[in-house]
Amino acid sequence: MSGFYQDLKVWQTSMKLTLEVYRLTQSFPTQEMYGLTSQMRRAAVSVASNIAEGKGRSSDRDFALFLCHARGSLHELETQGLIARQLGYLNQTSAQSFQTLIDETGKMLNGLISSMRKQETRANAQARRSC
Repeated sequence: MSGFYQDLKVWQTSMKLTLEVYRLTQSFPTQEMYGLTSQMRRAAVSVASNIAEGKGRSSDRDFALFLCHARGSLHELETQGLIARQLGYLNQTSAQSFQTLIDETGKMLNGLISSMRKQETRANAQARRSC
C-alpha cells in the first residue's frame, strides 16, 4: 500500500481522537494525573502512532499487524473512557462525543485490516497458482 500515513483517513481520525482525549482529560481530578489521565493519553497516542509506524514498515503484512495493535489500543481507550464516565469524570455529552470518535476510528481500522487481509489472501492464491 503506497502513500503517506498522513493521507490515511483512519490516521487523521485517530489524531482527532487523541486531541479530544487530551482536551477531555484536562478536567479530570489532579489525583488522576498519573492514573487514568495518563493511561488514556498513552492509549490514544498509541492508536495514531501504531498506524503511522505500521505504514512505515516494509510490508503490508507488517502494516496490518500494527493496525491490529492500534485496534487493541483503541479498545483499551474505550474501556478507560467507560471507567471515566462511571467515575463521573465525563458528562453525558462528552462521553457520547468520545464514543462516536471511538466507533468511527474502530470501523475504519476494521475496514482497512479486512481489506489488507483480502489482498494478502488474493496474493497468496496467485502465488500458489504460479508455482
